[in-house]
Amino acid sequence: MKLHFEPNLDYQMQAIEAVCDLFRGQEICRTEFTVTMKAPATADSDLFPGTQPEQMTLGMAESDLGVGNRLTLLDDELHKNLADIQLRGGLPPSGSLTSGDFTVEMETGTGKTYVYLRSIFELNKRYGFSKFVIVVPSVAIKEGVYKTLQITEDHFKGLYAGVPFDYFLYDSSKLGQVRNFATSSNIQIMVVTVGAINKKDVNNLYKDSEKTGGEKPIDLIKATRPVLIVDEPQSVDGGLKGAGKTALDAMNPLCTLRYSATHVDKHHMVFRLDAVDAYERKLVKQIEVASATVENAHNKPYVRLVAVSNKRGTISAKIALDMQMAGGVQRQEVTVQDGDDLEQTSKRAIYADFRVGEINTAKGEEFMELRYPGGEAFLAPGQAHGDVDALAVQREMIRRTIREHLDKEKRLRPLGIKVLSLFFIDEVARYRTYDADGNAVKGDYARIFEEEYRRAAKLPAYQSLFTEIDLDSAAEEVHNGYFSIDKKGGWSDTAENNAGNRENAERAYNLIMKEKEKLLGFETPLKFIFSHSALKEGWDNPNVFQICTLRDIQTERERRQTIGRGLRLCVNQKGERVRGFEVNTLTVVATENYQQFAEALQKEIEDDTGIRFGVVEPHQFAAITVVGEDGEAAPLGMEQSQALWNHLKAAGHIDAKGKVQDSLKTALKDGTLTLPAEFDAQKGQIAEVLRKLSGRLEIRNADERKQIALRKGQDGKAIYLSEEFKALWDRIKHQTTYRVQFDNDKLVTDCIASLQKAPYIAKARLQWRKADIAIGKAGVEATEKAGAATVVLDESDIELPDVLTDLQDRTHLTRRTITSILTGSGRLDDFKRNPQQFIELASGIINRCKRLALVDGIKYQKLGDQHIYAQELFEQEELTGYLKNLLLDTQKSIYEHVVYDSTTEHDFADALEKNDAIKLYVKLPGWFKVPTPLGSYNPDWAVLVEEDGTERLYFVVETKSSLFTDDLRDKESAKIECGKAHFAALAEGDNPARYVVARSLDDVLNEAAGT
Repeated sequence: MKLHFEPNLDYQMQAIEAVCDLFRGQEICRTEFTVTMKAPATADSDLFPGTQPEQMTLGMAESDLGVGNRLTLLDDELHKNLADIQLRGGLPPSGSLTSGDFTVEMETGTGKTYVYLRSIFELNKRYGFSKFVIVVPSVAIKEGVYKTLQITEDHFKGLYAGVPFDYFLYDSSKLGQVRNFATSSNIQIMVVTVGAINKKDVNNLYKDSEKTGGEKPIDLIKATRPVLIVDEPQSVDGGLKGAGKTALDAMNPLCTLRYSATHVDKHHMVFRLDAVDAYERKLVKQIEVASATVENAHNKPYVRLVAVSNKRGTISAKIALDMQMAGGVQRQEVTVQDGDDLEQTSKRAIYADFRVGEINTAKGEEFMELRYPGGEAFLAPGQAHGDVDALAVQREMIRRTIREHLDKEKRLRPLGIKVLSLFFIDEVARYRTYDADGNAVKGDYARIFEEEYRRAAKLPAYQSLFTEIDLDSAAEEVHNGYFSIDKKGGWSDTAENNAGNRENAERAYNLIMKEKEKLLGFETPLKFIFSHSALKEGWDNPNVFQICTLRDIQTERERRQTIGRGLRLCVNQKGERVRGFEVNTLTVVATENYQQFAEALQKEIEDDTGIRFGVVEPHQFAAITVVGEDGEAAPLGMEQSQALWNHLKAAGHIDAKGKVQDSLKTALKDGTLTLPAEFDAQKGQIAEVLRKLSGRLEIRNADERKQIALRKGQDGKAIYLSEEFKALWDRIKHQTTYRVQFDNDKLVTDCIASLQKAPYIAKARLQWRKADIAIGKAGVEATEKAGAATVVLDESDIELPDVLTDLQDRTHLTRRTITSILTGSGRLDDFKRNPQQFIELASGIINRCKRLALVDGIKYQKLGDQHIYAQELFEQEELTGYLKNLLLDTQKSIYEHVVYDSTTEHDFADALEKNDAIKLYVKLPGWFKVPTPLGSYNPDWAVLVEEDGTERLYFVVETKSSLFTDDLRDKESAKIECGKAHFAALAEGDNPARYVVARSLDDVLNEAAGT
């Protein structure tokens, strides 16, 4: 298998554009410096005292020309670019440029690594930057990045005209690679773990070396002014002044680009695709939780230590006990102190003679002594005494994971999708141990897994998966463990805290990461992976559909890290990404109830990302689109955003901290939200922003998942086989192909008009700054003082670049078309004044006009009668949903229940059910797709309306909360235009199906009445 990479995903392109636009106005340029080979000292060298080695005439030295990045933009130009990016992205504005650190936040599983690798090639193409260092926190991520570089090599060469590039893993024993990094004119990508660079005293990076020609490797890197890319900076930095951050700054970077889903230090945010966006846009798997909670197990004296505390000299412990309550025995948390009698506390005789002993609150050594008849126990936080048999619970969890796995395998194997499951365990010994001779012995988890797998394989429901399979060998072949491996080949629990342990980790990752594609193929029997913390970050596989946590995660902030291993959308046997929640659902099997899991995950997301659920911030309307009188779109801006926030506060919809009040939720639900008149045109967009901010992250309960059957009529025949539905389906079942026909003259005219309205381009400037230098024992410190000034430079000797070739590369239009646009615009003087800024401006304008023309000129054509969506697919393709998002027991849908994704869809389906004019309808399933240049499009509904019991009208309906095109995302409104064109191409005969965009059923009935 070879994984396919999609080059035009809109959110990935937006992240790349955000980073590249930081340097708008920068011309293509590089810096050059001399790299010398220092000759060994000889007697002859005394003839030339004080002479530098490269000046010696003895032939003992050679010198190379080093090539580095160079930045010519001034700080205020960078800050303006940053402000523009933040405004269009709806991000909090940076008041000033406080550092060269820029933050990209992307939810796990959305292609973060692909985005920063492609940004390297885009920065090289636009600005000539060629030196890049990728710094990662662990061996796992290092191996993952290296693997991605290998499998994307052909992809990037295809996208960027075969541009030559070199990439390597930094190795302190191969420092010659660092010299090549400095001297090569090709794109150079060095991948390094922070552990290999952050210890100055023992690190070869900071020492003279013959392998680099006598230079310190760090000096060669500094001279190139590399663009630093930091993957998971919260694990790299060690805080704002930690060893990791110091090592990064020592490289003298041109800038530092920081990529993660869980940033601690935000720095300057340039792009954000947060957890809520990713789930809403179905860019990651939907999450459901199967909870394994023990109930009514109160037959032993249960004590669990939750936490210890020392407040103002009062030492106490919070513990969980089975307490006698008015409604029966319930597990409750209570605070106790040394000497407390637990029989009195719990009011249960089962705790007779159970007492609290010593409580220790020393950091890292917390415990509580529990004294009981015949012994004592020292409980660490999270540990319990008198719990049910842990292995009995874990057996049930393993059993549930296997069943979930096999259920998905039955459904997804016919689609060419291999299903994987991942178990996180507490210690390696529970999975594998070693006897006295060093032979591997199965641990409890491995033994239980094989017993349960064989048992499940004999169940009638799964017989189709096990035909002609030897279960004895299959049960052993389908699972394996991935842990750190010591030099003798044994598995261990080691952390990556020294060079030896990093080597152990590397041996494990070679197995699982370098054969990622092999693991996805049906020919590889391995399906169930057991791991320790080794897979916490840096490893994920798109086809992980089950994650089972056999260790307690209630006391650790790691739910996001855990589920992150399985969020990526799955791939089929061709390596192609498969989309849609109907396929992509991640089942987490956990030992806490589903509400607790959802709340804890929500809290982690708030802590990790700064998203505050249910809170509106003053900047959050700034990116809303406003269309001016001239037809040009622009963002609402910070000032207006703040005014809108003030209005919501004055109306009592939010409090002083922005917390959403119930009145706002009610107004959004009822459609009664009132706004100042100047915001009327943007009301739909504003409501959508508020709807998202006032909601919560949707985590599903696996036990509420239902398979949805097709509804049957009174005659016992499925409704989807009725004559009425056949008449509706025959009007929409045909597939189409499309051609894009550009009106070249109109495109040229639009580009000229937009370019003429574009802002004035200024000349290059010189910036002066003054600083006081203070030399003291702590070092040299520079303090800026008054006297900064900016002077326009009169550059008469600018060498003008080939503007036609440059714009052709950026826009893919012909040279003749570009010439027409440039001459027609009358803006060529701007090109002479500041060539680079003009090229940036012109390419952006032309590409925007081109995107609009793409949809304007689209023509659909119906394919032959053999190219249809067959009615039988309703029977063959399984549909599932969750109780919370089902309209139950329908009377007019072809399914027994309707799955809805939003309040708008729920209200529309409910109205369809209650209106006598509706004969029947269907929520169109995910497999019903219309092709568009912007990706496939799945319309919402097909509806049959019957007027006066005789006339029948057929509709395909797209439900939206607003009908204003400018309220919809560009891509969304473009797909709707393509939907109109597709169904127009199918409109044959007297009574074709019509395509309608509707807020409610009234819009559809109005359309029907108007015919």
